[in-house]
Amino acid sequence: MTEPLTAADRCDRCNAQAYVRVVLPVGELLFCAHHAREHAPKFAELATHVQDETDRLLAEHGAGAGAATPS
Repeated sequence: MTEPLTAADRCDRCNAQAYVRVVLPVGELLFCAHHAREHAPKFAELATHVQDETDRLLAEHGAGAGAATPS
């Protein structure tokens, strides 16, 4: 299990708060919900694990912005 994402974890694309961690065979990427949805088709092919915490957006911000991640 990977550690929960915090406000210090930032999206690798836009520097917004990260809610998705994509673990790759070598390294990891962090994404905000928007960029996780945008890049899901590509990282789904390569990821060894996807930690999706976008459900926290509704609880924290009242915005339902869940990422489309593979099951």
